[in-house]
Amino acid sequence: MKILQLCNKFVYPPKDGGAIGIFNYTKAFSSLGCEVTMLAMNTSKHPYDVKDLPEEIKKLADFITVDVDNAVKPFAALANLLQNRSYNIARFISSAYNDKLIELLHNKKFDIIQLEGLYLSPYVETIRAFSDAKIVMRSHNIEHEIWERIAGNEKNILRKWYLKILAKQLCNYEISRLNKYDLMTSVTERDAQMLKSFGCELPIHICPAPYDETVLKPDKTKMEFPSLFFIGALDWMPNVEGLEWFLKNVWQKLAILPLAKGVHGDLKFYIAGRNADKIKLPIIKNVEVIGEVENAYDFMNSQGIMIVPLFSGSGIRVKIIEGMALGKTIVSTTLGAEGIPCKDGQNILIADTPETFAEKIVKCINEKIFFTIIGDNALQFARRQFSSREVTTKLLEFYQQHLAIS
Repeated sequence: MKILQLCNKFVYPPKDGGAIGIFNYTKAFSSLGCEVTMLAMNTSKHPYDVKDLPEEIKKLADFITVDVDNAVKPFAALANLLQNRSYNIARFISSAYNDKLIELLHNKKFDIIQLEGLYLSPYVETIRAFSDAKIVMRSHNIEHEIWERIAGNEKNILRKWYLKILAKQLCNYEISRLNKYDLMTSVTERDAQMLKSFGCELPIHICPAPYDETVLKPDKTKMEFPSLFFIGALDWMPNVEGLEWFLKNVWQKLAILPLAKGVHGDLKFYIAGRNADKIKLPIIKNVEVIGEVENAYDFMNSQGIMIVPLFSGSGIRVKIIEGMALGKTIVSTTLGAEGIPCKDGQNILIADTPETFAEKIVKCINEKIFFTIIGDNALQFARRQFSSREVTTKLLEFYQQHLAIS
């Protein structure tokens, strides 16, 4: 099968959930015998020179990038606001990218063109004009829901007003495009049902974000216990919002709750993720902002309890899947674990208030056997549900079925 992936950023090195999910499909497609091409925007926010790709990565696909300046520009944002157009979408409309897409479609024939998220939707009409390939929207999440939730949590009245407008404009666009594709995929059953409720009439296949079992290997031999850690992009608003909530409401409670003998004063919380210099977290004793780490999986293996304090966002948290695949014991909000069919107290711990969040962390620290059981169960769960080869094989079967129909 000849597959073209269209991306609104270059996904190597894969350092955030979206990039990891896309790249794992690229690798799985290639390993299963597909001929893969990726046309990605090389954005001002995530620049990368494809010449620097390792040789083993170059073998996976034909990687093509187009420079796109998607930086937020106040005057452009105002113009889109006045014209009632989604600025979230407008930032990814590029004539250079469109021209390269046309050139590519002239030179290559594809069976499947997989749009990696809503921001590639503006290019559907170009694809229709120059290709007979099946167009697939791989919906990473319900995009406008993210912005609705961010707006709902915003305290500044003016900013809240503006975020609500952005969410509404994005909602109108997302719904208006639902049936412009040939096929739809979603990462969760919940998202699939929401898409249908909005009016999607396309065949929908549920394919979660997979993890690469050849890369993620649990190793507890050098784990610091007890310790807490967070890992995620620190330029993504929901992550920053969640961290601020945790530090303000939960971390302080841990200092007054009864911990195992010898732990008081020594419990550390490590925060890892790119663009740490762009956020201003308070300076707190035993809270260490590491920033971007060289190897995310080595870092995760080296730490104890993983926390995911999210209150906005949508779709599925790839970092939770990866944490489970490494056998980590995870404490998350309900929204953080949304879309993952996990069970509180069995393979994850769910907490939505400062009190319960702190209590579950303390239970893990004081009862290491409990901590170990939750992590071991998470590992087995991830292997059953999210192995990249199994997930991608089922997706290709879905594609083949609809290629045969046509």
